[in-house]
Amino acid sequence: MSISVNLYYHGQNGSALKFAREMEETGIADAIRAEEGNLRYQYFQPLNDPETVLLIDIWRDQAAIDAHHASPMMKKLAELRNKYDLHMEAERFTSIEAPAADDKYLRK
Repeated sequence: MSISVNLYYHGQNGSALKFAREMEETGIADAIRAEEGNLRYQYFQPLNDPETVLLIDIWRDQAAIDAHHASPMMKKLAELRNKYDLHMEAERFTSIEAPAADDKYLRK
């Protein structure tokens, strides 16, 4: 069972997108992707909200999330969030096995 966390970063004057770009350009995002138990770490921007960036962050289990939260990487993240004056909201989901019948709705 994996755990998905959707983090919405809200800013002003493009600050959320600048934050995401800095995370990518400095290699911080890649370092998080390389952490044990990280399955996905990817930023998106809603088409109807240019002041928000969505991070889809998926982990193998709670232990992997706990290790990530205890890592020195969290200090770097907090510094960047403060630098860009971002506010956040989160959604958390756990995975389930999708029925094979769902495949008929997916175009591959």
